[in-house]
Amino acid sequence: MAAPRWVDSLKAAKKTAILQDGRKKVHYLFEDGKEMVEEYDSKTYELLLRKWRQKSALGAHCQWQTEVGEAAVQSIGALEPDFLKESNTNPIFMRKDTRTSFQWRIRNLPYPKDVYSVTVEKVERCCVIRTSNKKYYKKFSIPDLDRCQLDLNDSALSFAHANNTLIITYQKPKEILSVEEELQQELRSLQTTADGDVECKTQ
Repeated sequence: MAAPRWVDSLKAAKKTAILQDGRKKVHYLFEDGKEMVEEYDSKTYELLLRKWRQKSALGAHCQWQTEVGEAAVQSIGALEPDFLKESNTNPIFMRKDTRTSFQWRIRNLPYPKDVYSVTVEKVERCCVIRTSNKKYYKKFSIPDLDRCQLDLNDSALSFAHANNTLIITYQKPKEILSVEEELQQELRSLQTTADGDVECKTQ
């Protein structure tokens, strides 16, 4: 089964961790050179952030890509700091999971709930958001399911709308819950320090 292989790659990765500002920050370095950073609430172990980075063909580090949580705002320098500022009325798409579900929030979508359609595209392995007024369209994948080679399930998907925010929920399958539980046990045994990184002793 594919899921244990993903768990094994997490366990085999070189891991370092720090405790900072109430967050447990874990850095993973995989055998293929990819890096992953996760940040957890130090008390509840809720996942707050996950981002990835890999090297280019020439060996240079690429930009961090945020998978879960809100991406840090990029500074564009001292000259004309507001010139390229994104409009605060544009839709803002971000993922924020719960213990039992993957969840996405798209802010600045003022249309009523009956305008939206959220469907699973099994062949393309993605979810699609459409609006009947043609004002918003987005495709997004669920990398966790891809890594574990699990099919998407229509019945796991639902959505709600409140306060100009579309909230999409996908219930985590039991295989994902099992992977996450195993990883949590691994992370709880990972030594941390408030002053710097400590290398994890992998088995």
